[in-house]
Amino acid sequence: MAEESSDKLMKQAYQSLGDGDYQKALSKFEKVTKVDPNNAEAWFGKAEAAVLVPKVKTEDILTAYKKAAELDPKNPMYHSSMGSFCVEAGLFNDAEAAYKKAAELDPDNAAYYYSEFGVEYFKRAPVVMEAYMDDKTEEMVIKKSLKYLLLSIGLDEAGALELLQRK
Repeated sequence: MAEESSDKLMKQAYQSLGDGDYQKALSKFEKVTKVDPNNAEAWFGKAEAAVLVPKVKTEDILTAYKKAAELDPKNPMYHSSMGSFCVEAGLFNDAEAAYKKAAELDPDNAAYYYSEFGVEYFKRAPVVMEAYMDDKTEEMVIKKSLKYLLLSIGLDEAGALELLQRK
């Protein structure tokens, strides 16, 4: 009975999400997590809908992403989506860890996860850290971004330097 109710609520939640009614989708996903607290997809849906509802707190969204990843630890999409959210929220250490985990779980697409983190970090970090941005901080942002962009093409710092110094 609970499974049937859970499936119906999930369908309704996805329908609301598709219709752009994010608050209603969030409400449906929340109901599923209460009926079926071990439903990773519902926790992920809750996080994805919550991102689009302005009043939801960052901590609550992150909790939902983490719960989805905890319940289905082998799903790289949960980790990469959490990473994307964390970059936007300025939680760069969490973002880095999430993207690294996604790359570890999905080595065929690791380049994508590394490049996404590198580019998004490069774009977002200076905005979030504007009050602290000096030459040293800017260099730190560029170095970290470059590290992940190099990883995305299968190089580390030493390999890149070696390649650049060849004649």
